[in-house]
Amino acid sequence: MTDRLELKAYGKINLGLDVVRKREDGYHEVRMIMQTVGLHDRIVMERQKESGIRTETNLPYVPDGEGNLAYRAARLLADEFDIDEGVRIIIRKRIPVAAGMAGGSTDAAAVLVGMNRLFSLGLSRRELMNRGVKLGADVPYCILRGTALSEGIGEILSELNPAPQCHVVLAKPQVSVSTKTVYGKLRVSELRPEQHPDIDGMVEAIREGSLEGVTARLGNVLETVTIPDHPEIGTIKEILMDQGAEGALMSGSGPTVFGLFKDMEAAERAVEVLKQADGGRLTRQVYLTRFFNKKTAR
Repeated sequence: MTDRLELKAYGKINLGLDVVRKREDGYHEVRMIMQTVGLHDRIVMERQKESGIRTETNLPYVPDGEGNLAYRAARLLADEFDIDEGVRIIIRKRIPVAAGMAGGSTDAAAVLVGMNRLFSLGLSRRELMNRGVKLGADVPYCILRGTALSEGIGEILSELNPAPQCHVVLAKPQVSVSTKTVYGKLRVSELRPEQHPDIDGMVEAIREGSLEGVTARLGNVLETVTIPDHPEIGTIKEILMDQGAEGALMSGSGPTVFGLFKDMEAAERAVEVLKQADGGRLTRQVYLTRFFNKKTAR
């Protein structure tokens, strides 16, 4: 049993996001293609003799304590297994906050994994995922990672073959978006058939290893809500395509946009253009990464 762990909490993008219907309980039923990317937060977890859970972050606007999903993840297992010892959780954020990349969910997922290791709880990955859904619909996927089809409210996961590898440019504009607000404004019944992405076709393209098949089917119905409210998202998509992206899309409820590139030099040029766009005022954060290889250690 170790006393200290260092973990990587990887972000995600949605290669496809469709909303099938709004359920009677208020949740939305979705079909999504989830993909982990290399951009990650760093989580340090330390066992403490003194009881209690303490969280620390490097960003003043990220809450500590009960307001932090990572804290609630640790509390979930500490309460279930009557853990008397304490744990200190240090979170170093790199994934943009409130950006459609599951930054909070992936931190919580890493803490569930870390608690399991620190205190030798003996839980399987599936058992951790079953507990993770109590914290949020994206948490089970962030434990699973890789390429997956997500259904239900996001908790029904089917592992897929790894998506064809490429260079990924991530750009967050100078706005933040509330997922609850975006889903609240979505009118599923008013969507036209062509606004729904071809999720089944993308699953087949991934199975065939066709990057062209994937990029041809990129789609996110939540763009119909978020882009009219924040047109800079559309501007970023246009810049990415002008710089040679095979495809560009908003991730999740936004506002982060990603572009998929075959050519590394084109991706690097896109990063520089985005950083300088509108005198540097268009984007807050821009990163160049790749799809996450699930075999990489957490």
